[in-house]
Amino acid sequence: MPLIESLRSWLALPEVEPAQDYGFFGPDSIAWKVWSYPSSLTIGFQRAVVIEELDPALVASVDATAAIYDRPRTRYDRTLRYFAMVMFADSRSTAKAADVLVKIHSKGVGTCPVTGQRYDANDPKSQLWIHLTAWHSLLIAYEKYGPGRLSAEEENRYWEECARAAELQTCDPADVPRTREGIQDYFEQMRPQLLGSEIAKKAMRHLLRADVMLPPMPPLLRPAFYIVSAFLRRGTLATMPRWMRKMAGLPTNPLLDLLIVPLLSSAFTVVSLNARLEILLLRLISPMTVAVAAPVLLRIPPVHEETMTPREAQRRYGYDIPSQAHLALREKQANRIFGSGLPPGDEGIIESQPILGNIA
Repeated sequence: MPLIESLRSWLALPEVEPAQDYGFFGPDSIAWKVWSYPSSLTIGFQRAVVIEELDPALVASVDATAAIYDRPRTRYDRTLRYFAMVMFADSRSTAKAADVLVKIHSKGVGTCPVTGQRYDANDPKSQLWIHLTAWHSLLIAYEKYGPGRLSAEEENRYWEECARAAELQTCDPADVPRTREGIQDYFEQMRPQLLGSEIAKKAMRHLLRADVMLPPMPPLLRPAFYIVSAFLRRGTLATMPRWMRKMAGLPTNPLLDLLIVPLLSSAFTVVSLNARLEILLLRLISPMTVAVAAPVLLRIPPVHEETMTPREAQRRYGYDIPSQAHLALREKQANRIFGSGLPPGDEGIIESQPILGNIA
């Protein structure tokens, strides 16, 4: 009986509050069209966080905190919630979250053990890599397991919206390519800088295990979820270029790459036809994200049906643009680490918990 009651509770739709506004995109945006499809916050997001680790500076920061190993589900949940807020949440909440993110990243400074170079999580180049990897990965997953390729006009709009979202990062929105060809050129330019180091391979293998992101399952359900995890892993691998998989020491099997597409495409099609199923899937992989995405999936209009740009929101709500935000704190953190040999402070992490969820 406890199991049945638990399942009933889990299957019930959450109470959904309307957002205050449409945030930075809205129902007519191409970004909403792509990001609200069930392949995006599953395969697309997993692809993004896996590929990111090939950047030596980024993986050095990730490895230094060990959060993806010590509390993988919490880290995944908080990160996915932030990305969902950028896309779906109201302008005030998201502007606040982006401001706090600069504080969180202020502690991500150090010296890369592989290259010997200093890294900084707020570095514009690092932020651009994260940003473009995410937007590109979600589009790749949408094309491979969803409705297919966008029209040329839609894709141009998608990358314009990607540049708009970059106003929430420390990178310069002007550096965001506006075409598919421009994005491809960016990744080609990044390729010589990527490195399949041992810490990168370890992180990528770990993040490909969807089961480490899932909640504890009753023994009866574990076999099914191991199968789901294996399918998601293979689906994510199938979206990655073979050169990248070889660099990371990941398996390349053209036959399995082909076989997984119709299976996952069919599953995502079924889920996309029912908002309840989409919310249940999201609740499974990221409970903190449900409150952000549910109003969009259930098509509940906001209190104020307006959109604005991040720059407009930053001016309206009194936040500095991210590249200029919290410079004193960022200098203080760097001095603690490089000057005094002390660990960084947790100001940003503490402040973020009411916004992104507890880290415990």
